[in-house]
Amino acid sequence: MKTLKETGIGETVRVVRVHGAGAVKRRMMDMGLTKGTEVYLRKFAPLGDPMEVRVRGYELSVRKADAALIEVE
Repeated sequence: MKTLKETGIGETVRVVRVHGAGAVKRRMMDMGLTKGTEVYLRKFAPLGDPMEVRVRGYELSVRKADAALIEVE
């Protein structure tokens, strides 16, 4: 499966699963990255990290290390 980190700019994907454990997984879910949620990748920061995504109508910055834990389709 593909991860959010592998998503291209301008692409809309749907969250399939959030990997990780404990506080990391909880933080992702608290930010709205839950199963079935649509995520639109807006852009990358000038140095490539973090990435800016639109989730549930608001913009969110996600580090690439955290994006690698989010499985999408």
